[in-house]
Amino acid sequence: MATKRLAKELGLLRQRSSSSSGPNKPLLSNQIFSYIIVIDFESTCWREKNSYGQEIIEFPAVLLNTSMGEVESEFHSYVQPQEHPTLSDFCTELTGITQAQVEAGLPLHICLSRFSRWLQTLQHQKGLVFPNGHRLTAQPPASHKLCTFLTWSDWDLGVCLQYECKRKQINKPSVLNSWIDLRTTYRLFYNRKPKGLNGALQDLGIQFEGREHSGLDDARNTAQLAARMMREGCVLRITRSLDRVSVSFIPNLFPTCLLLGPLGGFIHILKWSH
Repeated sequence: MATKRLAKELGLLRQRSSSSSGPNKPLLSNQIFSYIIVIDFESTCWREKNSYGQEIIEFPAVLLNTSMGEVESEFHSYVQPQEHPTLSDFCTELTGITQAQVEAGLPLHICLSRFSRWLQTLQHQKGLVFPNGHRLTAQPPASHKLCTFLTWSDWDLGVCLQYECKRKQINKPSVLNSWIDLRTTYRLFYNRKPKGLNGALQDLGIQFEGREHSGLDDARNTAQLAARMMREGCVLRITRSLDRVSVSFIPNLFPTCLLLGPLGGFIHILKWSH
């Protein structure tokens, strides 16, 4: 019952109607974010258990226009692992990423710099602003488009990137400190636990396109899942923030925002005032 009440307060209870909810149905206009950037990292991995820290080896991001449900821009780079530079056979088999691709890739700190420049280009071209971005004014002009990040689970930004940057003493862009966890949102909206990204797509009759565990393909398919959920009435909201100072200084944009604690537990609901 507590989960159901929480979903109701967040506006995540599914709105059923007799109208079509297929891929051609227009998206609702009440989304908080005009754009969402979907990220899905691939990292070093091994078949056997060990204490190795995972390193990002593929860094993809796709920009989803929430009013159209279409991807408008993409960023993609392979990344050089430096703590364990040789990929395991299991990792290559799982992800399809080869040793030659990561050796030709970028060190993580350079990749993040390139990614930041891509974001700056989007800010200039499309007027993107981020909830925890330093450039966001108290009342964003109408020409500005609010944007945030979205991942399937908290692992990508809350675990993988967070701890690799700490280990390597890399400055991480502050905009990556808050995001939407689509897996949690899916569970609350449909009141069922998805069996992975592909399982969630199949439940909605969507065919996975590309190769599973390819970071770019996973990001594209996650974007398609998010678009379908918005067409069915789901309003996507930030579910996790690593910032000590919350995003609550954004006035009158949305009434509630669910924040998850470090271990994934719900810690509080923030309410915005005028």
